[in-house]
Amino acid sequence: MRVLVAGATGAMGKQLVPRLVDAGHEVFAMIRKESDKAGVSQLGAVPVIADALDRAQVEAAVRQAAPEVIVHQLTAIGHIDTRHFERSFAATDRLRIEGTDNLLAAARATGVRRFVAQSNGAFTYARTGGPVKTEEEPLDPSPVDQMSSMIAAIGHLEKAVLGAAWTEGIVLRYGAFYGPGTSMAPGSEQLEMIRKRKFPVVGDGGGVWSFVHIADAAEATVAAVENGGPGVYNIVDDDPAPVAEWLPELAAMLGAKKPMRVPRFVGRLAAGQAGVVLMTELRGASNAKAKRELGWHPAHPTWRQGLQV
Repeated sequence: MRVLVAGATGAMGKQLVPRLVDAGHEVFAMIRKESDKAGVSQLGAVPVIADALDRAQVEAAVRQAAPEVIVHQLTAIGHIDTRHFERSFAATDRLRIEGTDNLLAAARATGVRRFVAQSNGAFTYARTGGPVKTEEEPLDPSPVDQMSSMIAAIGHLEKAVLGAAWTEGIVLRYGAFYGPGTSMAPGSEQLEMIRKRKFPVVGDGGGVWSFVHIADAAEATVAAVENGGPGVYNIVDDDPAPVAEWLPELAAMLGAKKPMRVPRFVGRLAAGQAGVVLMTELRGASNAKAKRELGWHPAHPTWRQGLQV
């Protein structure tokens, strides 16, 4: 198939594009800068240039590629400052709203038959009920102020993609990425903070995280491109775990001392409301549907194996 990947130069794109090429697809990479041409060409893709926030440029790029499938992986997430969570996600929120709308408009104009989009299943589920959520359960209806714009942007993306009756809309709610090119890669700032005991457990550390290795997420995306039915899929590993469990274990893997523990009010002062939510209130996600309907099984079924650093 002819597949256009928007967001081909990010951590996911660098894993996804060569896998699509190896699977026999003709891959086009939508990039914003001329300087990115060589990189995506080396991955095996044909570069097409467009600013995702410019509708005319996006439509021209999609017409040039004439894809059967578009894969929307547009993000602009760098280091996440939980004290200013909304600032950390501001550029990505725009891409998830305006970029999604532009890609969908171009896809409709050119008759794209399948549209696969990156969503977030790590930080977005309602913080009530059981510790592990399925795709049928809602996004957080009352997020803390610092996280409200991020969750609203996710909601916009999902509603737009799933509501596009003229195409097969697929939403992939990825867990927290780790592995090459991610914020949890060897030597990354986040892992160094854990190594130096600057990443404490807040409160009871009861927030449940669902992780996924970036390579496993890319494999699941290929499966969605090739045989996914319309709908939402959680792309996470088999082992959701509370912070009080995974953070000390990861510290031990890094050869560090156990992380410090601080009460919620101290955590709020140091990491803001969002930081406290991430540490104490998150819900994890189930991957049963992705296994059943996509035929996908993570090569790294648990972060305990995959996060060996």
